[in-house]
Amino acid sequence: MIERNLGKCLLLLLCLNAVSNIVTAAAPPTCPADIGSDCGSDSGEWEGEFFPGIPKIKYEGPSSKNPLSFKWYNAEEEILGKKMKDWMRFSVAFWHTFRGTGADPFGAPTKLWPWEDGTNSLAMAKRRLRANFEFLEKLGVDRWCFHDRDIAPEGKTLEETNANLDEVVALAKELQGNKIHLLWGTAQLFLQPRYMHGAATSPELGVYAYAAAQVKKALEVTHYLGGENYVFWGGREGYQSLLNTDMERELDHMARFMEAAVAYKKKIGFNGTLLIEPKPQEPTKHQYDWDAATSANFLRKYGLIGEFKLNIECNHATLAGHSCHHELETARINGLLGNIDANTGDPQVGWDTDQFLMDVAEATLVMQTVIKNGGLAPGGFNFDAKLRRESTDVEDLFIAHIAGMDTLARGLRNAAKLIEDGSLGELVRKRYQSFDTELGAAIEAGKADFELLEKKALEWGEPKVPSGKQELAEMIFQSAL
Repeated sequence: MIERNLGKCLLLLLCLNAVSNIVTAAAPPTCPADIGSDCGSDSGEWEGEFFPGIPKIKYEGPSSKNPLSFKWYNAEEEILGKKMKDWMRFSVAFWHTFRGTGADPFGAPTKLWPWEDGTNSLAMAKRRLRANFEFLEKLGVDRWCFHDRDIAPEGKTLEETNANLDEVVALAKELQGNKIHLLWGTAQLFLQPRYMHGAATSPELGVYAYAAAQVKKALEVTHYLGGENYVFWGGREGYQSLLNTDMERELDHMARFMEAAVAYKKKIGFNGTLLIEPKPQEPTKHQYDWDAATSANFLRKYGLIGEFKLNIECNHATLAGHSCHHELETARINGLLGNIDANTGDPQVGWDTDQFLMDVAEATLVMQTVIKNGGLAPGGFNFDAKLRRESTDVEDLFIAHIAGMDTLARGLRNAAKLIEDGSLGELVRKRYQSFDTELGAAIEAGKADFELLEKKALEWGEPKVPSGKQELAEMIFQSAL
């Protein structure tokens, strides 16, 4: 009897175990985002939910007190005939979001996310990539961007490095599916010691060739992932001292490098936009792409003006002594506005702090230019911004992006309000109405010579100069905020 009962119990346990295995296979339990947890897969890759306590972020409106919700960004809402998501084309920047450690020039890292194991291994690279795509899905953003060395570790040789990148990019292609898109890719040509004198402007031929090989590969993987753009940021393309620098030769070399990039882009059939990102200094004393005007001049001098546009970063604008609005307008009127790095700096801190843009007034000015430009496509807004050193919760990654997206969405709403009201536009029109005459039209058409203008000046006498109405302009602007 006892043996029979034991047999029945054993049979029941086996059946329950089989059912349990079937249920587990059909719906695996959520695994916490903790590197110490048992989340391994058959392939040996760590798998789990990276943000288990974070829901999918939704629009709840301005009255919401929920920090994990949008108050102003309503992706499907139409503003001036275009959906918000199409005006914005938001993108998450992999380097700050998933490689940011909180380190600064004066302090060690302060962040180690739960899924990190402290290495830069290939397995860790794939784990970070999975975290990135879960983050995108929960945030409701369908674009991302990266540097080649952010997503894959550098090997002992160029061949090994390229193989590492290929392996990670294959996973990225799988994780992107049909819903996620690559806004842009780029090559990191500034961190590795070989680039201490620059990459395209290095005085060492071997470095120039290595940089070309790295950009070639980065263009290929960007194309493979369906990238809409490719960015060049010359962080070390510049000089520390002109005493040991042949600036003319370096600029010529940089132009030849860009020409080769254009040629290879066309050879592989990559139809994305090539973007140059201006920055005045830091890390070098003087960088050759100082600001939008300098970059435009470089492109014109070397006959590249039709091959590139600019990726304007707001924090870089202020380091150059300009406002972000100024840099965007300079790019726009030159037909070069391609993409925006959505960040800002601290006026009391002297370096590139890469903070999330939270100033509604600045966001309104930014969106005024974007509207004038008809949008940014195929570019967009990427958050080249990082958490503050003291912000160390995983939740902070979401809060920062939500706040940045809401700020720009609020700026779009304000800019649309100003356009629909028309008062500011009318004020500007009136300032230039004296040129809305026959003589003004002749001047603007290049058909008024000095003799004609002198004749009119003698005929009219001392001109009356009207008020600029700056305070009224500021009052109208502020009323929209």
